[in-house]
Amino acid sequence: MREQTSGPPPDDPLQAAASAGVRTWRRPLALPRMRALPYLLVLPLMAVIAVLAVYPTALTFIDSLYHIDLLSPPQTFVGLQNYTDLFSDPDVATSWENTGLYVLFGVVLSTVLALIMALGLRDRFRGRAIMLAILILPWALPAVVEGVTWAWIYDPSFGVLNSLLHSLHVIQSYQLWISGNQVSSIFFIELVQVWQITPLSAVLILASLQTIPPELYEAARVDGATERFTLRSITLPLIRPGLSIAIVQAIVQSMNIFDQVYVLNGNALTGRSILMQTYLTAFANLNFGQGYALSFLVTIATVIVSVGILSFVYRTVEF
Repeated sequence: MREQTSGPPPDDPLQAAASAGVRTWRRPLALPRMRALPYLLVLPLMAVIAVLAVYPTALTFIDSLYHIDLLSPPQTFVGLQNYTDLFSDPDVATSWENTGLYVLFGVVLSTVLALIMALGLRDRFRGRAIMLAILILPWALPAVVEGVTWAWIYDPSFGVLNSLLHSLHVIQSYQLWISGNQVSSIFFIELVQVWQITPLSAVLILASLQTIPPELYEAARVDGATERFTLRSITLPLIRPGLSIAIVQAIVQSMNIFDQVYVLNGNALTGRSILMQTYLTAFANLNFGQGYALSFLVTIATVIVSVGILSFVYRTVEF
């Protein structure tokens, strides 16, 4: 009679099941081409970005190392001399300072207003679609058209803003809104851009709001949470992806403000942006080498600030 010996159970559950006569199913190994599929899907986009952004930026940096003056050719290699001259130029320093104020005013005002608008449009109501269509109109208008429109609003002689405030007895006499004061001029110029970029920020935040499950708000109301607590503890943390994108687009637009400055302020130093300074350096002074250098610095500054904001604000949200 054959003696049955018992040993320790096999370590592999699939092997144990097979020895017991149970049919098992093993997950097939992931194919290499399936692992590469996400990269293949974004490859066309990365190619477009490389052609339209990375390649011109590289050419701009190379050209910034030369002294380029169309009136006195040929081009001469000067290394980092263009950058050294820019750092010692007081007009460039003032333009950077003005641009910092544009970014500060633009990001704070557009984000706060967009959040208020998105919260107001979150729930469905009669006429909501019409309100959304009206909301997006300023973003669709060209910046030059907006600058001309607001130049009429700001006009010190017959402007709508002066007329309205004077009729409400807020001011005693008509004011020159964009004047020699640096902060006030930048504030009123940036208001025009805020009017343009806020609709896009509102749409981005509204899209994030609509992804939040209603059950979270119902549970908070059952627990007795106030509206302020709900906004601070539920809404704001869960819309951080959309909020971060809205802030970044406001930063990019404010860092590169040009049309509104050109129409409302001209080349006055009190409200001159860094992009306006780049235009004057390259096309008014015909110093294209320094113009390339300054535009390259603007690109690098925009990327650094945007990536910093994304790393600070953006968080992955899972429901």
